[in-house]
Amino acid sequence: MFRIDVHEADSKATVLIAGRLGAEFAEEVRREVLRCKNPDRLVVDLSEAIFVNDSGEEALSWLGRIGAQFIVQDFYWLDVCERLHLPILKRSGSGPRLRGSEVAPASSRQLP
Repeated sequence: MFRIDVHEADSKATVLIAGRLGAEFAEEVRREVLRCKNPDRLVVDLSEAIFVNDSGEEALSWLGRIGAQFIVQDFYWLDVCERLHLPILKRSGSGPRLRGSEVAPASSRQLP
């Protein structure tokens, strides 16, 4: 499953990527972004994305090279963005959250 939603307003484009970003959808991401009407600011929201492969990472890297900033909500995407040197948009009150059974690394856990 894959979905891409593009919302443009006030010279800003927000691209929501949901599902699995694989080879079959990487080119679709590029096409949709190129359709945007010259946004001054491009934000890519990965909060509903669940997986990326090498081709998808190439698409994300391209987005980073054209100036996109990224919204992430979990450590998987934080790791992907850091590994690809993609700028993470800081939003007040939000940041990577742990889901369900994920546990913070021992070095960052606080013990009672």
